[in-house]
Amino acid sequence: MRRSHVTTVSLLAALTLAACTNAKDVLEPSAIAPQSPTAGTGTAATPTTPATTAQSSAATQPSAAAQPATTTAPPAKSAAVIARTRLQVAPIVGASVEAATPLTAALQTRAKQRGITLAGSAGQTPTHVLKGYFSTMSEGKDTTVIYVWDVYDPAGNRLHRINGQQKAPSVNDGEGWAAVAPETMQAIADQTIDQFATWLGGQAG
Repeated sequence: MRRSHVTTVSLLAALTLAACTNAKDVLEPSAIAPQSPTAGTGTAATPTTPATTAQSSAATQPSAAAQPATTTAPPAKSAAVIARTRLQVAPIVGASVEAATPLTAALQTRAKQRGITLAGSAGQTPTHVLKGYFSTMSEGKDTTVIYVWDVYDPAGNRLHRINGQQKAPSVNDGEGWAAVAPETMQAIADQTIDQFATWLGGQAG
């Protein structure tokens, strides 16, 4: 009976010791498994994959500056349009005969230089008709020639307008057309044909 009692006491003591040991293991800070720092950081950090994808997408997209600019018609097309052009110059309105004569001659010369054929009285049907309206303005020792050109098709529809002015020293101590030098009218003719040819080239596109 004593042995049984001793055994029971020993068993209770062993259970109590075991219970205390388990409690210590639970309360000991070192027994708590630390959280993974990587897991905590991953939750708080902003995802990097979408940003990388956006950067990659932006890199592959051509910028506005890198995109080719709109170009004018190729020279071959412009030359073809000019070669098919038959230009008729209508009588000049507002200019004196003395001023209109060098103007008309210079228009013909410049047109040939630019490859533009002038439609004459040889039965050639014009593709374009050029009508000019001129006036002068004298101011001090200078005279300004103001001009407007309208470009028409054979049916009379206006297609384009060219306008400008040319200022030069007066000649012959005169006013109006008497003060306009032939060189001034020649310069206007060159500018007119050049602008007409540029407009024709734009029609090729």
